[in-house]
Amino acid sequence: MKKIILNFGGGFPGLREGFEALGHEVLENQWAPEESALRDAALCVADFVDCARKIRRTLGLKKLLSHAKVPFIALNRDAPFHRGIHPARPALMAWLRPFDGYASHSMQAAAKYASRTLYCPNAAREGLYQADEAQLAEMREPGRYRWDVSFVGNMDSGRYREHARRVEFLHVLKGRLEAQNLAILFRDGAGLSDAEQLEIITRSRINLSTIAACDAGNELSWGLPERCYGVPAAGGFLLSDRRRHAPEDFAENERAAYGNLEECVSLIRHFLGHFDESRAIAERACARVARDHGYRHRAARLLDFARHAG
Repeated sequence: MKKIILNFGGGFPGLREGFEALGHEVLENQWAPEESALRDAALCVADFVDCARKIRRTLGLKKLLSHAKVPFIALNRDAPFHRGIHPARPALMAWLRPFDGYASHSMQAAAKYASRTLYCPNAAREGLYQADEAQLAEMREPGRYRWDVSFVGNMDSGRYREHARRVEFLHVLKGRLEAQNLAILFRDGAGLSDAEQLEIITRSRINLSTIAACDAGNELSWGLPERCYGVPAAGGFLLSDRRRHAPEDFAENERAAYGNLEECVSLIRHFLGHFDESRAIAERACARVARDHGYRHRAARLLDFARHAG
């Protein structure tokens, strides 16, 4: 068993669980680790944004890790636009390049931050999102569903300006769909338990993914949000906005994607009228996530990457 230093200010339960599932001890938010913490450590994975927010702290950590010969990997889930921090900070990180490796869900501009890069997408938390054959069989019954189309996520655009585009898109889409007498649920995820979110996923014929917080300008982030793995892992059918990295994680017959509002409305109409087709896609995606896209797989990928870092 090796130690893993996992430095994410807000925590990263999925990745922690992934390393623990591989038999490792996880030490969280060790920005000035003692010698005992560094002993037998396999790597340190730190949030790129946290590193950019406190650069002196990051450089101090780098010095300690280098002395102990522990690889230092930055993991970026907010690439490429980093809307929560001043643009000067990622630019300074690109100049300093303190990391032995840079991993991200989006490879846009990845080479700026380290000489070695790794595509490391989001994933599903295996302990929360999974569907066995009995559950999938139940979801093949059209009469069990409560909602035709749902979305659960951050919709507080007053507090989080980065979600304003999402809220506007869903507002317009809801008006279009309600005119067709469809059962729609678009709601903020705040206050919902894991069980309540799973209930919505498994009781919705179509689950939407649209406009992530890391998107900005006319170009979306190439990376897939976490719900693009969690929804299919739970057996739900997902209709997502189109992302460049999607073909790397899902085959064409394992996903459904739209490019704009009109295509979204058209595909919703199509899949509501072709229930068996949507369930076939959902089940293939469910199997793919179980095989390749849990956080245990991401932890293993980072460990392998770290072995060749330095």
